[in-house]
Amino acid sequence: MARIKDIVIDCGHPASLARFWAAALDGYQVAPYDDAELERLRAAGIDDPEDDPTVLVEAGPGVTPRIWFQRVPEGKTGKNRVHIDVACDDLHAEIARLTALGARELGTYDHWVTLADPEGNEFCVLRP
Repeated sequence: MARIKDIVIDCGHPASLARFWAAALDGYQVAPYDDAELERLRAAGIDDPEDDPTVLVEAGPGVTPRIWFQRVPEGKTGKNRVHIDVACDDLHAEIARLTALGARELGTYDHWVTLADPEGNEFCVLRP
């Protein structure tokens, strides 16, 4: 039986978008860079993790889904075909927190608010 392990989001700058989502999601963080990972990057000609073309955000060992951010050359050109829905306890406070992190509000509906992350990817915040 299949189950979701990772969600992969195409973007222009994986490190900054990963930081946004790590801050947006309770319990998630950008995966730390150990010596082996830093060496792998250096071998690929990348001296700074800020330039890493693939950045992982995770909640902890065995917790899924993990979220990968991968650099792609093209920018977002239309509406997402898949988006993330997040739940919260206080919709107004959560919208304020997420917009302070860099999201922007796109629309308010009966049971959710649609936002865009800093690179324009839509996601919904659901009313409690």
